[in-house]
Parts: sequence; structure tokens; C-alpha cells
Amino acid sequence: MFPQLLRFTDFGLLLLRLMIGIVFLTSGWSHVKNPAERSQSIGMSKSFTLFLGLAELAGSLGIMLGALQQLAAIGLILIMLGAIYKKIFVWHTGFWGEKASGWHYDLMLVIMCLVVLFTDGGRYVLMR
Repeated sequence: MFPQLLRFTDFGLLLLRLMIGIVFLTSGWSHVKNPAERSQSIGMSKSFTLFLGLAELAGSLGIMLGALQQLAAIGLILIMLGAIYKKIFVWHTGFWGEKASGWHYDLMLVIMCLVVLFTDGGRYVLMR
């Protein structure tokens, strides 16, 4: 319907990557900053929570900067699939959950990372 907007595809992918990066950067930072507190809230060990936080930080930087963005997307997808598994099978959280804590949010991030994976992040990346 609006073919003239196709010229903004790479800019749209950059914005998508930045949004993904901001979400995982803030999440990873909270894991690294307070691993004991975060480990209790997610039901994981302190060391695994720290590892998870570092992985989120690395993935977010890779996605935002466009450095190994496809590998970063795969890593973040795996993290989110783990979160979805925990929400569905351990915590028995519904799709919408209570107070917007359902796994719809995690699934949305999986799809966003799949777009990065399938498009290689667009033209505005540091590494090809």
C-alpha cells in the first residue's frame, strides 16, 4: 500500500534492534547488580543469575551495535525460551498473566529477535 516507506526498512530495523537492546540491557544489568535478590525472584541460583545477566548484557550490546547480531539474537532467543518455559510449566502463568507478567511479553521478544536473525539486523550494523 505504501511502497515509498520501504526505503526506511533499515532504519526500522535499527530502531527494533535498539529497543531489543534497551530491554535486555536493563534486565541484564538488574541481574548483575543484584544477583542475590534477582535469583530469589526468578528461582535460580545466584551464580546462574549472574551468568544470565552477563549473557543478556552481551546479547544486548551485540544487537544494538550490530556486532555478531545474529549470534546475539540466537542467544537472547534461548534466554527467552527458558523464561517462557519457566512461566508456563513452573509458575503456571497464563499468556497474559497477572499484572501483565504473562509470557506474551517474552514471546514478543522472541519474535523481535527472530526478525534480527532473519534480516541480519539491516544495513546499519558494525559487522557483516
